[in-house]
Amino acid sequence: MPGQRHGRHTRAAAGPGRRRAAAWLTALGVPGLAVISVASWLVIAPAARAPGHAPAGAPVGWPEGRSRVPVRRTAASPPAAPPSSARAGLVLSPRSRRACPPAASACADLRDHVTWLQAGGRITYGPVRMEPGGRGDPTPRGIFRVAWKAGAHYVSTSFGVPIPYAVFFAPGGIAFHAGSLTSSSHGCIHLTLHNARHYHDHLPVGAEVAVF
Repeated sequence: MPGQRHGRHTRAAAGPGRRRAAAWLTALGVPGLAVISVASWLVIAPAARAPGHAPAGAPVGWPEGRSRVPVRRTAASPPAAPPSSARAGLVLSPRSRRACPPAASACADLRDHVTWLQAGGRITYGPVRMEPGGRGDPTPRGIFRVAWKAGAHYVSTSFGVPIPYAVFFAPGGIAFHAGSLTSSSHGCIHLTLHNARHYHDHLPVGAEVAVF
């Protein structure tokens, strides 16, 4: 029938039309997707490469934007210990060593302006710098014994000045104590505050002191 042939013709014509339309859409859609992909890459890639963004999967501590070589983090080196008097160049002369008897607990060399502590003839502290009395008030020479110790806040009854950590060992109020290393004493032996405290803490009453 004419109507049926017309209908078959219409459906037959519609098939190629749909295929052509799909082909056009595909042709237009593929470049569009490509454009969208390129645009997305241009937007996202710089952000991924920006500083502060580690590569995906990179472990903590790896440098960013460089080859994956672990970053070595080391702790700050501790400060070096201050050198002892011997390391700083303060060395006893053979004369000083011979002049101090092994039985003495403290030795003082008035000529070289050095003093040290020892036990059984072996040096246990020092040698350290000291300042003895001047010509008008010389420090007495000889073998003495510690009589008493005055502590950190003692004030001289003769001169009215502080003499911290005084260790009295000779008649007339002669003592080891903290004082100036650039001016002579009135017969005592001046030490730095640190050394005077060490002598005070390590020289017991009755300990032998040799001054020569």
